[in-house]
Amino acid sequence: MSIGALLRSFIPGPAPRRCSKGFSLTELCISMGIVSLLGGLGVSTLSLPNPGLAVVQQDLEAALRQAFHQARAQGANVHVALGAQAASSNVMPVALPKNVHWGKPARVPLPPGMDDPKVADVTGEAHGRITVTPMHTATATAWFLNDGQDVLCLRLAGHGHYQMLRWRAAKHKWGRN
Repeated sequence: MSIGALLRSFIPGPAPRRCSKGFSLTELCISMGIVSLLGGLGVSTLSLPNPGLAVVQQDLEAALRQAFHQARAQGANVHVALGAQAASSNVMPVALPKNVHWGKPARVPLPPGMDDPKVADVTGEAHGRITVTPMHTATATAWFLNDGQDVLCLRLAGHGHYQMLRWRAAKHKWGRN
C-alpha cells in the first residue's frame, strides 16, 4: 500500500455514494397517481350488468323448486306469483325489483324453437301466477321479464321441467344463464 493511499484512508472526505435500489417517495406517488387514473378510466368504460334479472332468476328458480316439492308433499296446488308481496301457505311470492318489468321488448327475437305466444309476447302477463299441481304439471308455458336491456324467458314444460333463457343485449343472442 502506498503512502498516499494510507493517508487518504485517514483523511475524512465525502462519503462514497451508495447505489440506490429503491424508489423515492415522489416516484412512488407519481406511479400510484398514474395507475389510479388509468384504473378509474377503465372502470368507467365497463358496462356492469344490473343484477335485477339475476336476482329474479334465482328467486324464481327457487320458488318453482319449492312449489313442485310442496305441491307433491301436500297433495294440493301451489302457486308461484310474480310481484306478490305476502305469502300464504300455498303461494310462493317472487318480488320484482323496480327496474324489472313484464314482457319482451319488440327488438328482442323469440328464443330459438319457440312458437309465437299471443299474449305473453306483448305483455308478459299471460299468467300472473303459475299453478303447480301435485302431478308436477304447471299452467304457464312462458314468461318474459326484462330490465330494459336483457330479457329473461322462463319456459315451462310438463312434469316439473322448466328452462330459463337469458337474452344478452351485448351479445345479441339467447343463452342458458
